[in-house]
Amino acid sequence: MEVLYPHCAGLDVHKETVVACVRHMSDGVVRREVRTFKTLTTDLLALSEWLASEGCTHVVMEATGVYWKPVWHILSDGDVALTLANAAHVKNVPGRKTDVNDATWLADLLAHGLIRASSDAATQEQRGLLRTRKQLVRERAGHVQRLQRTLEDANIKLDSAISDVTGVSGRAMIQALIDGQTDPARLAELAHRRIRTAPEILREALRGRVTRHHRFLLALHLKQIDALDEAIAGIDQEVDAHVEPFRAAIAQLKTIPGISDLSACVILAEIGHDMSRFPTQGHLISWAGLCPKNDESAGKRRSSRMRKGAPWLKTTLIQCAWAAARKKGSYLQAQFQRLRARRGAKKAIGAVAASMLTAAYHMLNDGTLYHDLGADHFDRRAKRVATKRLIARLESLGYDVQITPSTA
Repeated sequence: MEVLYPHCAGLDVHKETVVACVRHMSDGVVRREVRTFKTLTTDLLALSEWLASEGCTHVVMEATGVYWKPVWHILSDGDVALTLANAAHVKNVPGRKTDVNDATWLADLLAHGLIRASSDAATQEQRGLLRTRKQLVRERAGHVQRLQRTLEDANIKLDSAISDVTGVSGRAMIQALIDGQTDPARLAELAHRRIRTAPEILREALRGRVTRHHRFLLALHLKQIDALDEAIAGIDQEVDAHVEPFRAAIAQLKTIPGISDLSACVILAEIGHDMSRFPTQGHLISWAGLCPKNDESAGKRRSSRMRKGAPWLKTTLIQCAWAAARKKGSYLQAQFQRLRARRGAKKAIGAVAASMLTAAYHMLNDGTLYHDLGADHFDRRAKRVATKRLIARLESLGYDVQITPSTA
């Protein structure tokens, strides 16, 4: 097999140590040297100097947890070309990985060009910010639920009267409860004029038994929600400040129904804007986990559940698919309704998410915008079959049917 990089190195990164294997190829003879370094900054600088003295031009490491990041940051200051390998891809390459040193195996794969590089630094930074944002949003939702449970414990049915207990009206009422106000009429007066709930219903929902214990918990959860809102706003500002390399791609993805600015940023942060790392659209869909897994034995399909994939990307695409399924007169809504009747809503929404990711792949790869096929796409595609079915249906009802094509 042809050797693409005669002087390269593979790094097996752990929490406290890094095993480095330098591989040299000259006159058909392979020479390897393995050394172990600690992950302290001084030792990583020594690793960088050793790789430079050995004349390494390319270095590869696996993306395992967060331990690879400090190694990457220090080595990126040198003159070597860094490659971040997906651990699943390396595992799937046939070889004696369990019998040889991991660093040696990585170096051999890199020398023959059998490792696909991961995303660039800008994409990794956006990915870290947006994943943190999603975790904070989930944590905020947890505090909102605890706030609602505290209100229920005090027999305050606020979430039954208004849609958002942390909105303008809900926050004002909760703050009044914390301050000691217990009169339902006074509390109901704090509602915004756009609240549709009748005043008498709102007053009854605010009639309860609020103790000092409830006020303490309400204040605690409200404070946590405010802190998380501030943190999320700070992340949004940081994302906006570094979104310039992705602005054109975001404008492309936003043309797909159901995808917003934030969703487009998340999708690009997870898959990148360079589609060359995915040979086909099927590879991207499989990596995202939006296709059925292969589970067949003796000619019987045992399971058609979706395979495990990228959890951050998959959840975002499913949310976007639910929004796209409500877009009237669109191809995605027609696809959802067509599949839901036969396979159920969950399988149908997974298919819509896969279609959206397929469209994103071709748009980013070809530099085009989204073109909706229309709600009648399936009818136009199977016009002859649909005509035959409808004629048979009318004949079964006792009608003599004769059709004539209409002129344009």
